[in-house]
Amino acid sequence: MTKLITRIYGGLGNQLFIYAAARRLALVNRAELVLDNVSGFTHDEIYQRHYQLFHFSISCRKTTPAERLEPFPRMRRKLLRKWNQLKPFAQRSYFQQEAMDFDSRLLHFTPKGTVYLEGYWQSEGYFKDVEETIRMDLQIIPPTDSMNHAMVARIRKCTAVAVHVRFFDEPQACGINNAPGDYYSHAVEAMERIAPAAHYFIFSDQPEAARARIPLPGDRITLVAHNQGDEHAYADLWLMTQCQHFIIANSTFSWWGAWLSANTDKQVIAPGFEMRQGKMWWGFKGLLPQEWIKL
Repeated sequence: MTKLITRIYGGLGNQLFIYAAARRLALVNRAELVLDNVSGFTHDEIYQRHYQLFHFSISCRKTTPAERLEPFPRMRRKLLRKWNQLKPFAQRSYFQQEAMDFDSRLLHFTPKGTVYLEGYWQSEGYFKDVEETIRMDLQIIPPTDSMNHAMVARIRKCTAVAVHVRFFDEPQACGINNAPGDYYSHAVEAMERIAPAAHYFIFSDQPEAARARIPLPGDRITLVAHNQGDEHAYADLWLMTQCQHFIIANSTFSWWGAWLSANTDKQVIAPGFEMRQGKMWWGFKGLLPQEWIKL
């Protein structure tokens, strides 16, 4: 039987993209999907991420040590990557993403034997044709604490807009990684035309700094600040999915918050820029669904 082993790494949003692309490739090829939930986090000393897909309705098994290429996994992965780059695309057994843009070749790749898949695959194009299956797999197991259930009750009682503000640089710094300073003011202006009576729920790694970017009175805003830290990220994502409309950050986390929403009438506003200082890191080909509003 064909076996597809995918390496999970990065933050929650990236983990979901990795899973969704691998799930689709395994499904259409009737291959077993196996998740490497270890090697992508062992040496993550900077961000200290951890595997989080157990918060979803995913039933795939995890890799054995041998399937993770132990012992000496880093060296063996490096050798496999280099060797497979010399092979024709269709004959590779270690398939690594080559660029950020959507790569349609993955849709037509037929794995044979045991194949390793590594990459972020940040586009719904990699799994759009099996969307129903992906949505079923990625149903979030809700948190059980009273604070999150009180918050979701508030969200469901109004026309709720989820606003995600991600700070890659310090809020006061003139860095290039945060969304442009006027993005949120323009996004709120556009959302007000869509849902003029909406209430805005702000999700951020720095809630107070995020609040300062939203030009609305306090009675129309709720800061969702109780789910701090990676271990609680899934709870914020769950709350986001309960909202009706979305203003997302340049972040795969809020991308999934919007995409997983079951509201068929949702409006999603996203940062529309494509390059910073000549480098492509957001808005690359395939990242944003066509129906989303780009500002």
